[in-house]
Amino acid sequence: MSSYEAHSISYSGTTEDDWDAPSESDFDTDDLSTIDDHFLLSSSGFPPEDFGDLQIPVVDPEGNLNLNALQTAYSGGHSVEAVDGIDDDTVGQVKGIIQRLAEEGFDHQIGD
Repeated sequence: MSSYEAHSISYSGTTEDDWDAPSESDFDTDDLSTIDDHFLLSSSGFPPEDFGDLQIPVVDPEGNLNLNALQTAYSGGHSVEAVDGIDDDTVGQVKGIIQRLAEEGFDHQIGD
């Protein structure tokens, strides 16, 4: 089983725009310690060893926390539960972060 590390993200604004997960080329930097602030999980720790280690993006390249990304990350085919090899404790930790971010950023409840 893969070992994933979760962390809180940083953001400068919020948006409810349509969501598409960013690719590495969407960022104005190649500094992974800056890019990782947009993602909730890494398979190699923070900062990650490679962009491909990052999972569950919720902040767009402009620094905006996206409500649609949070909803996608919480449940469904692209959610934290769909990450290959993730353990239940980490899923619970990430879902808690998602719920907190939705409440803080949007006064919105996600999940249970």
